[in-house]
Amino acid sequence: MAQLCPVPAEQQPINEYQDVRQSWFYSWGGRHLVAYLRPVVGLWCLSWVVVGPMVGASFFPSRQPLLFALTAALGALILPTLALLQLYVGWAHVAGRLRQATVPYEESGWYDGQLWVKPEDIRNRDRLIVDYEVRPVLQRIRYTLGTIGVLFGLGLLVWCQL
Repeated sequence: MAQLCPVPAEQQPINEYQDVRQSWFYSWGGRHLVAYLRPVVGLWCLSWVVVGPMVGASFFPSRQPLLFALTAALGALILPTLALLQLYVGWAHVAGRLRQATVPYEESGWYDGQLWVKPEDIRNRDRLIVDYEVRPVLQRIRYTLGTIGVLFGLGLLVWCQL
């Protein structure tokens, strides 16, 4: 690709995909299920450190343990949700770049933008990467965010009943 492609290496969609796959944060999406869920649950537990004392000021754990636990659990969902949204945005950006038939790039600065039309073989390779590597990650993140949304909704229903 380097011989045919005038796009600088750091702006080539395949290299952006490799960077995302190998990065510390974005690689979470491509891990197997337990390794994917471990940081999400870890962030949720870490959020309790911040949310717990704030909720404890309103609902005393000794007097209202269920209300305290439920409110803190719902509040602690904020940090993992934000992390998952950022994860989704990064992977969606890469998917969009891989899906494009043309690659916008800059040779040396913001003022000299160019477009490179991908040859058919590179378009096919990129499409396969999106279909078999990137789309499953995006579906997993969407499913996780949906599950968090459902849990949050159910938690609110229970909270309103208390």
